[in-house]
Amino acid sequence: MNKVYVSTRDENKKLSSKEAILEGISSDGGLFVWPELDSVKIDLNKVCKQSYQENAYMILKELLPDFSEEELRECIHNAYTNSFDTEDITPIKKVDDVYVLELFHGPTSAFKDVALTLLPQLMQKALQSTNQKALILTATSGDTGKAALCGFQDVKDIGIVVFYPHQKVSQIQYRQMATQKGKNVKVYAVKGNFDDAQSQVKKLFLDDEMNGIAKSKQILLTSANSINIGRLIPQIVYYFESYKYLVNQGMIQIGEKVSFSVPTGNFGDVLAGYYGYLMGLPVEKFYVASNANHVLTDFLSTGIYDRNRDFIQTISPSMDILISSNLERLLYYMSGKDTAFVKKCMDDLKETGKYQIPEDMLSKIQDLFGCGYVNDTETKRVILDVYEQTKVVLDPHTAIGYSVAQNSDESPIVSLSTASPYKFSIDVLDALGIQVKDELEAMKELSKVCSDPIPKGLNELEKLPILHTDVIEIEEMKEVVSQAMEACFHD
Repeated sequence: MNKVYVSTRDENKKLSSKEAILEGISSDGGLFVWPELDSVKIDLNKVCKQSYQENAYMILKELLPDFSEEELRECIHNAYTNSFDTEDITPIKKVDDVYVLELFHGPTSAFKDVALTLLPQLMQKALQSTNQKALILTATSGDTGKAALCGFQDVKDIGIVVFYPHQKVSQIQYRQMATQKGKNVKVYAVKGNFDDAQSQVKKLFLDDEMNGIAKSKQILLTSANSINIGRLIPQIVYYFESYKYLVNQGMIQIGEKVSFSVPTGNFGDVLAGYYGYLMGLPVEKFYVASNANHVLTDFLSTGIYDRNRDFIQTISPSMDILISSNLERLLYYMSGKDTAFVKKCMDDLKETGKYQIPEDMLSKIQDLFGCGYVNDTETKRVILDVYEQTKVVLDPHTAIGYSVAQNSDESPIVSLSTASPYKFSIDVLDALGIQVKDELEAMKELSKVCSDPIPKGLNELEKLPILHTDVIEIEEMKEVVSQAMEACFHD
């Protein structure tokens, strides 16, 4: 088996898994993929008998072949020992007729923790075989930023710069990032939306001048977003874990199919599930759940991806995205690994803001992927209905996935819960008919009706000083990255 990663836009660009993790994004703008992914078959019988950590090792060893067993086991141990508030890491709760996969039990109360506790470990191991340092540039729509900052805080030879859209994240998300400690971290609010920041970060990775400066300082520019294969791969594990749960609870027999509903904007979370499917996970359907920025719903319905539309700021800000970067990887596999086709689509997207896929390819995608979208009004109704019927409190992102799951005809269906409701307390309380304007007070109020206590990391925010106050223009991002090359590294 040819165990190399290639660019989605050029199959001749080949790297090892360690190199792909350190590079983050290919020099041609493409994302790294493993052509042989669909030849891997994970043993479901083993999955159902093993711990989360053991399943993580079994999956990672297949996809990161140039990491030694000792390296992988050490990375997994460091990532998942005493860093989550439950031994299950990603427990499941049955809510009415939907199985809700809770992915928010990590240090920053969002699903990004599952991968971003592990990525720093993998990246540090990969760096050991080089004489370089790494500077991570990450745009965030709210949750990735804090999870990455927390994961990479004071990690040796790695610095991190996070950009988030100014006044377009929740107050809690803002406080989580603005209070972040660490000698190697920088946080900037950017005037614009997530897509503006993400597009500029991608440009910086491909900027010759910027890369020249970095090279002269022996610094690699890389990413902690799900465009980095090292961020994406750890997320595959919890899809197999949810399957294990259903088997062990007697809900299904090994080999029977399940469906998943995934709230998403950047397509990374649902893509991890698709990777699991390629590796033998029995899946009937993936439902891609969107908010009012329903560019993915339109694409999956028509085969036309068109970002030429108004950007809508919603109460589910982590999904406020019009350029779904990880869709590029799906196009690669669904096109028969045709890198020329993917490049043409991405060129069209850059030049015209849209592209269209052939009818037969759309049909192939629709056989496996369903879709739906939920606006803010409906999201609040779902939060209220679920609470009144079950006393379970859903955050605005989870409510969208839950709604799409309930409207499907699939059973059993697992709906991914991507964040703690405490991260969006004001909007959750508003949905429940309770008006509170201050988010810290709202968390306390929400704790009166939510069965889960306020997560430790969120409860501490009130006492932490604001450390990062810079608000910059998109055009200033290059300058602050240049400055970070000096500021983030301390011997």
